[in-house]
Amino acid sequence: MARTAPTAYNHRLEPIYFSDTVMSTPMLPVFQLGRALIHASRAPRRWPRGLAAVVLLALAACGGTEPAGDTEADLVERARGIHERVITLDTHDDINTANFTAERNYTQDLPTQVTLPKMEAGGLDVSWLIVYTGQGPLTPDGYAAGYANALDKFDAIHRLTEEIAPERMELALTSDDVRRIVAEGKSVAMIGVENGYPVGEDIARVEEFYERGARYMSLAHNGHSQLADSNTGEGSGEWLHGGLSDLGREAVAEMNRVGIMIDLSHPSKEANLETLALTRAPVIASHSAARALGEHSRNMDDEQLQALAENGGVIQTVAFRSYLDPEKNSAHNAAAQDVIAQVADEMGFDMPEGGRRAMFQAMQSMSDEERDAYMAEYERVQAAAEPRIREEVFPVAPPVSVTDLVDHVDYMVELIGLEHVGISSDFDGGGGVEGWDDASETFNVTLELVRRGYSEEEIGMLWSGNLLRVLDEVQAVAAEIQAGG
Repeated sequence: MARTAPTAYNHRLEPIYFSDTVMSTPMLPVFQLGRALIHASRAPRRWPRGLAAVVLLALAACGGTEPAGDTEADLVERARGIHERVITLDTHDDINTANFTAERNYTQDLPTQVTLPKMEAGGLDVSWLIVYTGQGPLTPDGYAAGYANALDKFDAIHRLTEEIAPERMELALTSDDVRRIVAEGKSVAMIGVENGYPVGEDIARVEEFYERGARYMSLAHNGHSQLADSNTGEGSGEWLHGGLSDLGREAVAEMNRVGIMIDLSHPSKEANLETLALTRAPVIASHSAARALGEHSRNMDDEQLQALAENGGVIQTVAFRSYLDPEKNSAHNAAAQDVIAQVADEMGFDMPEGGRRAMFQAMQSMSDEERDAYMAEYERVQAAAEPRIREEVFPVAPPVSVTDLVDHVDYMVELIGLEHVGISSDFDGGGGVEGWDDASETFNVTLELVRRGYSEEEIGMLWSGNLLRVLDEVQAVAAEIQAGG
């Protein structure tokens, strides 16, 4: 198969070629099949699978699914225009508060996946910065430590937007804020809380977090919280509440009352279905994917997706390799790590076993200086290994890429409707795929959506319109509740 066109671009619009094997790997033609025809006819997106196969064969006979006559330059030009006009919003970017000081911060080109320079280069308008707290003991001391951790991260985000870079980034609390800030030419920060553990046993902290700027919160992370069971119970076979706890049910009501979106990423299926039955407002899944395509407890199965759609909510499709295609990711990682380990050994670099996640975890205990030195050395190893990986690994074990991400988007658009699907990365928390591995490569997602035949209006909905619609509805429900409705 001849390589005729680049498949992705860096932030300078220099071409990036994935291997021919990557692009010829069977994806999900049923869901790619008629994007161009669907767009042309404005027909509903739930195409029968039998008809989809026929359409795909017809399109293949004509040379592909891209609109006839479009050159690569045409596609890139159209995608670039759309990317500049729509508001691009990523609902999940983790932070380390060491990167929010006067001396070291997001105005600099840090070795993180999200910084202001990377957002600006890639055209990412809105970053939801995450107040994440790992699950700890369900004790007064544990709750106190979790609360202190949360406050540290809230303070860091406010420090960035109010002291460090107010001329470049502003905190948004409403959808109107988002549109105003983008129109002013600045980047937008929003705040999500990952894990309700810092609430402790004091439901009043839900409103406190709202006042500090939080606009969504999940009730659990990895490990059961005092509010809800976690998806991780599937692996252990152990459950604490069988869904939500009594306090978790109170939290659902209180989040509805104050206007915080409830996030279904990380709690168990039972907790999520119970939340959907109780909530008066739409919900989100801030960083999850379709379990039908990626067998992982962090993903949502069709039952949950359909319940979320009935609720009016939105799932933000996450660019997380092991969620999108666990088997493909494992095969690529094993082969790539073998090459990296060989190169690291040749260069005298101590490489932890376990790949990217192991490295990410090891870095958490390092000082800023140690982390910088470690990353600089690792980047040298990675740069040295990259040519070998592309030459030796890509043809036999391709990486999870932007195409896999949009396969999940396509699947969920067909299953539950485009108005219930969005996009997220989980950058700096393990997320990132080939072609969208930091904020500077955000354009490649838009380009792939254009390749699939999505219109500008639809791309705007996927990138931000659906999520902001849910935020508006959640805040409207809160106003009604507070008015006594």
